[in-house]
Amino acid sequence: MSRPPAARDAVLDAFERLIVADGERTATLEATAREAGVSKGGLLYHFASRQALITGLVERLHRLVDDDVARIRDAPDGAVSYFVRSSVELETPLDRTFVAAVRLAQGGDRAAATAIDEVRERWLDTLEQIVGDPTVALAVTLIGDGLYYHAALRAEASDGADRAEIAAIAPERMNALVALLEGLARR
Repeated sequence: MSRPPAARDAVLDAFERLIVADGERTATLEATAREAGVSKGGLLYHFASRQALITGLVERLHRLVDDDVARIRDAPDGAVSYFVRSSVELETPLDRTFVAAVRLAQGGDRAAATAIDEVRERWLDTLEQIVGDPTVALAVTLIGDGLYYHAALRAEASDGADRAEIAAIAPERMNALVALLEGLARR
């Protein structure tokens, strides 16, 4: 799949920032164009409608998850370790796009809700193929979800402090959790 042009990415970045910062209702075409520093006509050149922006965001989410699945498969420390440890990473391109898609889904957008379901199923399928046990794969993904939501909520409540530091799980606890899950995967 070819890479979208930089101007198109800049518009999507602006749309994403608005959704994450102020909610999906504030991310109008006019606000997105203003945030991107382009004219409304410039925005419409790349995205003919708000639904086209949402489609672009969903496509971005799928591309980022494709990259993440490749990292899961190629992780030097193993798929389980990578998935669990990366679950607490905030402020990444995948995190920002995922949050924007969730907010769109919460606002009733079916395409975004479907995309969230599809990417979660993709992570689950990938882990199941690697660990060979559907129940262990489900446990790993659900623990990853819990770690992600814990990190995101702690970071959200941090009032400007270093969000990554606030959201972090102590290394010894993370190591113990990874070891437990890897042990289950080897059974």
